[in-house]
Amino acid sequence: MGTFSYFPHTEEDISRMLRRIGVSSLGDLYSDVPEEFLHKGEYDLPDALSEQEVRTFFEKLDAQNTKLTVFVGAGAYDHYTPSVVPYITSRSEFLTAYTPYQAEISQGTLRYIFEYQSLICELTGMDVSNASMYDGPTAAAEAMMMAVACTKKKTRVLLSATLLPQVRQVVETYARFHGVELGTVAMEGGQTSLDALKAELAKGDVAGVIVPELNRFGIIEDFTGFADAVHGAGGVVVEYCDPSALAVLRTPGEWDFDIAVGDGQSLGIPLCYGGPYVGFMACRKDYVRKLPGRIVGQTTDADGKRCYVLTLQAREQHIRREKATSNICSNESLMALFVTVYASLMGPQGLYDVNNLSYGGAHYLHDELLKTGKFEEVFPGRPFLKEFVLSPCVAVADLQKKLLDGGFFAALETEEGYVSFCVTEKRTKEEIDALVKLVREI
Repeated sequence: MGTFSYFPHTEEDISRMLRRIGVSSLGDLYSDVPEEFLHKGEYDLPDALSEQEVRTFFEKLDAQNTKLTVFVGAGAYDHYTPSVVPYITSRSEFLTAYTPYQAEISQGTLRYIFEYQSLICELTGMDVSNASMYDGPTAAAEAMMMAVACTKKKTRVLLSATLLPQVRQVVETYARFHGVELGTVAMEGGQTSLDALKAELAKGDVAGVIVPELNRFGIIEDFTGFADAVHGAGGVVVEYCDPSALAVLRTPGEWDFDIAVGDGQSLGIPLCYGGPYVGFMACRKDYVRKLPGRIVGQTTDADGKRCYVLTLQAREQHIRREKATSNICSNESLMALFVTVYASLMGPQGLYDVNNLSYGGAHYLHDELLKTGKFEEVFPGRPFLKEFVLSPCVAVADLQKKLLDGGFFAALETEEGYVSFCVTEKRTKEEIDALVKLVREI
């Protein structure tokens, strides 16, 4: 065997491969790497451990973590995950499934991707969905470039001031290296201003506008007149959505918008230190040729039986580089399956119940916090679903420390100095009352 016990190549195999490419040793393969960057000596690796010893090791690491009750959202939500979801997705045929290049041996993978696309279309009211993207912010960035591609010569994209900061930052990074000029649509009363939008459109050269369905203050935005204004200026409208909330809110399709993007994490994916998540992207059929990534389609085989194939592959690996719309490829499997299993289990009634419980808990917490006298209302009368902001009358650092010491992750500070709270269906009345009790003690 070779140097590494788990590699299948013998010393003879390695010698033959080296001779074939014209080098004498494995070290020659790194001849272009400066000497100072090459590791010398042995690696500092621990001795091999048994399975039980490995489990014990990681359990001890886990015990060092502080377990907090989450009352924060800001784009990542602590929703309940039915136990059957990780059970199904951890089956070996799913965990090891890769990109379905060969349709004849990938029918299972292609089918659940097709079901995922159907689910996203139903939630967003759009005509077509791709086979998923990395996360919500990168999906928004791809939508920015898609807007430019859809409108050809226009190079300006407007971002609402109420978008989540991480979404804005990722879009700004993509724009910097793709020659896209970004503008901002100001807010009024905590939501995107239609008057400000019209003023920006009047300046011309606007390819598209990106607005949030649930904004960074938790407010449910009203987009009356937005589609007419943007379409009248020859642009497209992109909505950044929470797919769980779309089960009860007006969809991008109902607003007559063109593209819907967001993060599927709220469909049961655990918070998990920020990932892996799953970005989604859907659009009207008019723009399907500009949609990045892949689309799985349904057809029939030679015997007339239903089957699935990759019908659109708009990345560099499959088409001419200058025609490609994206380099996103392999995130379409495991996490897309995860949210598909979750949504199939929950169904319309389950998703309604999730939002109903979240709504009730959030409004109860909101009202109880105001009763403490430690907060003031910021946007009175604005509708919210599961997340809201208040203006603190105490030092934010003191508030956060008190809650943290009590076992709560809450009161996330915004750039304006407000504090944000979020309640999902996982939070109980006892937990909410315990949080409010701590606030009263400050």
